[in-house]
Amino acid sequence: MMEAASKLRGPVRGPIVRIRRIRVADREKQNLPSLPKNVPLLLEVDVMLDLDELRKWFGFEVVSEEVDGFVIVASEDLDLNEFNKKLQEFVGGVRGSGTVARVYNLHEDPDQSKRLTRILSEHLQEEWPKLREDGDYTVDVGVSCSGDFQIPRRPNAPKRGRRMTDKTWAKREADYATNLKEWTDARNDAYMRWDALAMEREDIINSFVADYKGKVLNQFSTPHSDTSLSEEFTVRICVKGRGLRDLVLNFAFVFEVVEPDDIVLPQTIRETLEREMEAVTIVPPDEDAPAVCVIDSGIQEGHYLLNPAIDSASSWNFLPEESPTDVADYCPPSGHGTRVAGAVLFGEVIPRTGSHEASWWVQNARVLDAGNRMPENLFPPDLLNSIIKHFHEGERLTRLFNHSITASAPCRTRHMSAWAAEIDRLSHEYDVLFVVSSGNILPSNTATNPGVLEHLLAGRTYPGYLNEDSSRVSNPSQSLQALTVGSISYREYEDPDWAACAPGAEHPSAFSRSGLGIWKSIKPEVVEFGGDNFVSRTTPPTVSTPPCGSECYPEMIRSTHQGGPAYSRDEVGTSFAAPKVTRIAARLQEILPEESCLLYRALIIQSARWPDWTNGTTPEQRGDIVRRIGYGVPDMERATTNSEFRTTLITSGDKDIKAGGCHVYQVPIPDEVRRPGQEFDVLVEVTLSYAAEPRRTRRNRRRYLSTWVDWKSSYQNEDISEFRTRALKPKDDEEAEEADESAGSTFKWAIQTNPIHGNVRGVSRSSGTVQKDWAVIKSNSLPDDFCIAVVGHQGWSKDPDSTARYVLAVSIEVLGHDIPIYTRIQQRVAELQAEVEAEVQAENEVEILAE
Repeated sequence: MMEAASKLRGPVRGPIVRIRRIRVADREKQNLPSLPKNVPLLLEVDVMLDLDELRKWFGFEVVSEEVDGFVIVASEDLDLNEFNKKLQEFVGGVRGSGTVARVYNLHEDPDQSKRLTRILSEHLQEEWPKLREDGDYTVDVGVSCSGDFQIPRRPNAPKRGRRMTDKTWAKREADYATNLKEWTDARNDAYMRWDALAMEREDIINSFVADYKGKVLNQFSTPHSDTSLSEEFTVRICVKGRGLRDLVLNFAFVFEVVEPDDIVLPQTIRETLEREMEAVTIVPPDEDAPAVCVIDSGIQEGHYLLNPAIDSASSWNFLPEESPTDVADYCPPSGHGTRVAGAVLFGEVIPRTGSHEASWWVQNARVLDAGNRMPENLFPPDLLNSIIKHFHEGERLTRLFNHSITASAPCRTRHMSAWAAEIDRLSHEYDVLFVVSSGNILPSNTATNPGVLEHLLAGRTYPGYLNEDSSRVSNPSQSLQALTVGSISYREYEDPDWAACAPGAEHPSAFSRSGLGIWKSIKPEVVEFGGDNFVSRTTPPTVSTPPCGSECYPEMIRSTHQGGPAYSRDEVGTSFAAPKVTRIAARLQEILPEESCLLYRALIIQSARWPDWTNGTTPEQRGDIVRRIGYGVPDMERATTNSEFRTTLITSGDKDIKAGGCHVYQVPIPDEVRRPGQEFDVLVEVTLSYAAEPRRTRRNRRRYLSTWVDWKSSYQNEDISEFRTRALKPKDDEEAEEADESAGSTFKWAIQTNPIHGNVRGVSRSSGTVQKDWAVIKSNSLPDDFCIAVVGHQGWSKDPDSTARYVLAVSIEVLGHDIPIYTRIQQRVAELQAEVEAEVQAENEVEILAE
């Protein structure tokens, strides 16, 4: 074949290689649907060439004419010597007609790549290399039916001249009538032949699609005109990926394959975006509503579910060498920042019908490129400063920042990173809150930074491998001021091919990076739903998120720039858990606009609870639980409201405390809760949240901050002055490590300050800048009131005026009984405040927590 091709001369240049296709015999052996044996050929021709000449001289069927001078034709067979002979005759014949039109080249296209670029849509060209064999694809296929026949030229009606006799005119009219009848017969014959050919090819398509278990959804052909045939028909089919590939490569008469504009690839048939848009209305937030800045890959701001809540006037692209107004979400395949923004606005429930008012604004800070990466010349600490300057010092004075961006490796534990330290500094200086994802363990990665698969292959099973150093939270989520969010699962899943890693709902996600953080701080502090990984039952196994497990993935708004539905369940990650916590912070700012972000953080963590599956675990197991899910799952209602059976008391505004300072707070217990003869469980929760100036060169918590703070609780029947003296008593580190805080205390705190005591072993509540603990006590064992002391300690600063800012929250809840306590606690607080104002001496520094 190649030898014969090399002998060609003249107008044809280059080798002629037949396009590879499945031969008829091979199709039968492989039990594939039958197709005509025609092969597609790609000719490069002079644009002046009349395509009918190709039919006349070579017997080709012209499939399509392309705009770049190429013509796709179909031929049953091609003998190169015969082709060369006909080519010379063709050139001579055409030159005799007075034109210079030529066939320049019969192009080599063994893999059909040149043909495919001309018949596939741009989107399908991108999808083609990764076409899923078993995926369902809905496409419109254009099929040529021109055949090798044409309607001849219609005879011209005669015109009678002035000198023409009647006899001559009658003769011409008779001749015209004869010619017209012959033309009509030829036209009708062409119609019939075309219809027969079209029907044959329609039958081929129908049979082919049916053999691949697909469906023909619709069909359309342009009606014939009096003088021309339509030459093609278009059929909309839904077929498996392997069938689509077979049809495109081996059916020579296909000239176009495009996806319907409102259909997803890979896709199932769905309602059009237009219908979805008509079904729901998003009402913009109030002008003075809170704003949440999404630091991410950009946002599809025109998305119909997001657009009304986007503060587009503030949108900014911080990527160097790019336009600052280019804030779109280019992250393939369906966005990242767009998904995060949707979760900030709607959480778990995306509105589908009716009218929904957005409660807060979303601001767009694009910092990731189209590959979902931060360029190396964009230094995170400088970037965060620019973001604070642009948004916090902007018109809306933004205080809440969702930061679902982390490094791919575990954080280092020697020094606080520059990235994390800048979050700490900005949080302290500007009273802002960064909600940061804990980071993801990849499905598969390197031996030095193992993914889920590498852990499993090494014999480290779920969830044990989450305790490995390589699974530690990633930079900058170790930041002490950031509210770090991990991920939990939706449900269990198992089928013959796949199984979810998590054994049930609200277990740590297989990919969710865990603690402890730097200097043994509790990270992540809370978790939210972000999905789970699946492990195949193959040998060796694979780790992925297969479509069969979609109910185990979060439903999220997605970018439609590259096609696809407005929302779906097709991705997982801690990135999508974090914004569900950010929206709780936004709600808190909405109802407590004058309070600090320290309080928002405290109330979110105060609202968090462990799932039911943690009941009955040992102290050591509970230590692992803290490492993986922190204080648990936060709750919007608990964080933002009191109820008749649960009351949260808070400090009024931020409090400043110096090293050596001690602030004592008295918490009243209603008589109704302590009534003798009754015995039920009462949950008491305490959360301290503070901030101080960081210094990154220091290598431990107590020297990293200018002033560090912790809290203590009073003992049973302990006098307030005695308690204050005890709280201020200095202890060296060794003595503190040996102390059992529960000795003599009313409350058996779960975590405590000592990692070897308490019901949760291996962690200390005082290791971070947010410190929560809880205890369950029998109602008849409660005192009239108890006290909490907040104590300041010297950090790196020797300035006697150096302070830390803090807030304190205490919650009391009756478990399992409908005993109203809110109103009674409210009354007791008022009574105690009156007593303090009348009796307590200033040096005691005793305050009453307010609800």
